[in-house]
Amino acid sequence: MSGDATPLERRLGRLPAGLRPLEHERPGSGRLWRVETVALLLGGILLAIATVNDVVLGTRTNHRLVADLRTWRAYTGNDYKNVATEQDIQHHTTTDVVCGNTVPGPPKERVQICLQMTGPVVRGYRAAKGGWYLPANTEKNLRRYRYGCFGTTKAQGACPR
Repeated sequence: MSGDATPLERRLGRLPAGLRPLEHERPGSGRLWRVETVALLLGGILLAIATVNDVVLGTRTNHRLVADLRTWRAYTGNDYKNVATEQDIQHHTTTDVVCGNTVPGPPKERVQICLQMTGPVVRGYRAAKGGWYLPANTEKNLRRYRYGCFGTTKAQGACPR
């Protein structure tokens, strides 16, 4: 390395010879730029596909959660804004649980009704196959707090009692 090398050249000089940029193409190869271009294009295409896949997945999940809230409001006849939705992240299913108060009041300070939503979104709604109740002032939707199971959740043993 000469003393008048730029800081960038000094940093690049620390790299192993195979990783340093070439000043001149090696005689006889002439294809290095093509290989680099193809590798960059493939990497870009892979990133574009991953981005589109992530956006589509997020959009479908949001569409499903909006349908869950609409279904809960239709089943209960309550147009509450503070309704909680839980996704089944542990088992990676599309089964969601939507809980909200049975009577007006602050969230979770009244008895709550929880509905288990399954299946696809059809005309903006999903199927509520069953559910349960949670007592007032229950912070978490745990099995030990549930009571009054109905529908398929009763057969699945979602309630301890």
